[in-house]
Amino acid sequence: MNTNRLVAEVVAEFIGTMVLILLGAGVVASVVLFGNGTPGEVVNGGFTNITFAWGLAVMMGVFVSGKISGGHLNPAVTITLAAFRGFPWSKVVPYCIAQIAGAFAGAAIVFMNYRPAFEKFDPMLEKSAGVFATFPAFPNTPSAGFIDQVLGTALLLMLIMAITDERNTPPAPYLGPVLVGLVVVSIGMSFGSLHGYAINPARDFGPRLFTVVAGFKNNGLTDGTGVFWVPIVAPILGGLIGAGVYDFGIRRFLPID
Repeated sequence: MNTNRLVAEVVAEFIGTMVLILLGAGVVASVVLFGNGTPGEVVNGGFTNITFAWGLAVMMGVFVSGKISGGHLNPAVTITLAAFRGFPWSKVVPYCIAQIAGAFAGAAIVFMNYRPAFEKFDPMLEKSAGVFATFPAFPNTPSAGFIDQVLGTALLLMLIMAITDERNTPPAPYLGPVLVGLVVVSIGMSFGSLHGYAINPARDFGPRLFTVVAGFKNNGLTDGTGVFWVPIVAPILGGLIGAGVYDFGIRRFLPID
């Protein structure tokens, strides 16, 4: 393995994922902290703003990092590409660590920027961790959020595979990130309510770790609720399922040029 090349790829994944969280968590902060005081409630077009901004965040993160690292920004993508597209398994752990670290850094910057608003909205940091991490709409029915995350990430990876497949009808290279961003918008609008459509373990776990460090009480990791595992396990499983459906249901029937 070329060490210098791996360093460049890891740095690109870190920065790309940081951009993803800066824009994604930033819009959630804007909607929640300047809404009507009820975390998670849709106000002033908030849900629409959030879904479109997260799609744009993914698009920009991929544009930033794609030429160097492939613009994974997501352990579910990295693991799936290793399982189905020959991405080196030796790079999986470094990529995932960089993605989580980038997400942590992005969350820290968003919090620093919006700190006066947090101090006014939630001075004891008891109710606003949802700005950074995802939580179930029905805490007593964890299976609903798990299925939701599996389905959403299966769609994400199935469509990424279709968009990037050289055997299919791949778009021009500069359109790839745009289409992936639109996929995220579509998933958010269709499956964004049960568990916040993390569909990305790093996007959720990195910022959730930050909420623990920053002292948020309702962080889902140390508050006794144990909800943190769903956006980690379910997206990885969903990504593998989605890629499998595409490869065995579509790709094997496409001509090899």
